Amino acid sequence: MKPFFSYATYFFLLLIITGCTPKYEKFENISQGNFAKSSWSDLENFQDDDLESAFEVFKLGCEKSQRFALLKESCLKANEYDNALDFFQENFVPYKLYDDSHNDEGLITGYYEPLLKGSRTKSQQYQYPIFKQPKDLIVVDLSSVYPELSKYRLRGKIVGNKLVPYEDRANIKEDENKEVICYVDDKIDLFFLHIQGSGRVQLDSGEIINVGYANQNGRAYNSVGKLMIAQGLLKEYGGSMQGMKKWFEEYPQQADEILNYNESYVFFHESPKSATGSLGVPLVAQRNLAVDRNYIPLGLPVYIKTKNPITQEEINQLMVAADTGGAIKGKIRADFYWGFGEEAEETAGKMKELGKLFVLLPKEVMQ
Repeated sequence: MKPFFSYATYFFLLLIITGCTPKYEKFENISQGNFAKSSWSDLENFQDDDLESAFEVFKLGCEKSQRFALLKESCLKANEYDNALDFFQENFVPYKLYDDSHNDEGLITGYYEPLLKGSRTKSQQYQYPIFKQPKDLIVVDLSSVYPELSKYRLRGKIVGNKLVPYEDRANIKEDENKEVICYVDDKIDLFFLHIQGSGRVQLDSGEIINVGYANQNGRAYNSVGKLMIAQGLLKEYGGSMQGMKKWFEEYPQQADEILNYNESYVFFHESPKSATGSLGVPLVAQRNLAVDRNYIPLGLPVYIKTKNPITQEEINQLMVAADTGGAIKGKIRADFYWGFGEEAEETAGKMKELGKLFVLLPKEVMQ
């Protein structure tokens, strides 16, 4: 017979483990995330944040997000408030996100709006095209037949009488089906434009144009940075965007092989607006996040706890989910929008920080 204390110890440990596991609430109609209800006091320095700025960004997002049933009522109420703190605390409940292993920390990266140099005319200097969405790219929405696939799109092209996958990055070429917005002088900068999703191009005429995400070839996003780290290419350069660019400068003959590892290819449109996210409104520096919409619906306020990658100062502030990205996948995953300019590029390129996310859900969701 086993001694009694072994059973007692077992149940004691089980109690501790069970007690440490957060109690999750599921909102399957809006998210696949693991939500644990929080109190406002858990949002460190919430009242010290510039909540009025966050409120304005939320209302800007309402131009589009009010069409979602989830936020329709909250967006209507926003017009009745002149105090941001009262609005958020009276109309939302904070929930912390957890992953399936009960961790409350995930990866927070950064992105920015780049400036490239280009020309409307192809030349020896300007030879890398920024493509418009091709005429032969077919996007199939299967939601009318398979409602469970409403968040997915099938992309390809017609060959004969069949829909086949669209070409990958290595095989996308200029032809009669691909219109060009302009040509740029650096294919590495062009690659990172694809990663950022939007940017500006200063043409040789002096004009500056905005280019924004139009569509994608349907191929999976594969991280070139992870590949380079796994192959030991960045040991002397660091795993940041800046380190990658330095490596490409020193080994230009290997650039295509490395870049083509990411089969995903982005097409653009010329836009009258600066960087615009998936929500359809202009992005606001340091107030908008790109998220995985499987876990965080667009338009929702999100309180983030992370660090500035350069100064290591804490970032505790309220933001709004307004964008998505091919690399932004996971329950606790976000891309912090830093804006436009050299400082934004420097900070975004180096940002790979741990962070916690608190999603503010409208009270009507719980009713």
